[in-house]
Amino acid sequence: MLSIDPSSMSERDNYKFLIGSIIPRPIAFVTTKSKDGVLNGAPFSYFNIVSSNPPMISLSIQRSSGRQKDTARNIFESKEFVVHIVDEQNVEKINITAANLPPDESEIELANLTPVESVKISVPGVKEAKIRMECSLEHSLELGGTDTPGCDLIIGKIVQFHIESDIYENGRIDPRGLAAVSRLAGNYYAKIGEIFKIERPI
Repeated sequence: MLSIDPSSMSERDNYKFLIGSIIPRPIAFVTTKSKDGVLNGAPFSYFNIVSSNPPMISLSIQRSSGRQKDTARNIFESKEFVVHIVDEQNVEKINITAANLPPDESEIELANLTPVESVKISVPGVKEAKIRMECSLEHSLELGGTDTPGCDLIIGKIVQFHIESDIYENGRIDPRGLAAVSRLAGNYYAKIGEIFKIERPI
């Protein structure tokens, strides 16, 4: 077995090691609004649950040469954002939003996604997602980097859930109906495959 000290590798090599090892990763499609009113959208696979009491999620948004991405900057300014689950039906359009656009251009328009008003926050979501979560900024941390931070860690509190009724029954979400996709390395994604059950120890 190889044994590697990450400090001996480049940032790029560490990145490739991480995204190739920690799989599959759920994908959050995040909408934010700039102070000029531009609706921004971008996918992130450094994403997970933090807490259910209250319901909170985490996003780690990587910086490029120390520069904040539009999503992080918008969240810091407005304290609001919407997280959507990426699924088999919307993944092609979501992939388009990964394009590197200037802040005054909307990825939502580029991908022909349909904005839909939120209930408790001012940032719209998109209609194409089967699940979306309106979030308020709970905490943020600047992490990593040598001279400047390498990423912005965002903790969002969910203030409103929106779930397609066809996939929700008796308080449970049908994983097959949701058909969420996950991120692997490079240009690769994965669908939900075989589902199996293991009882937890008492």
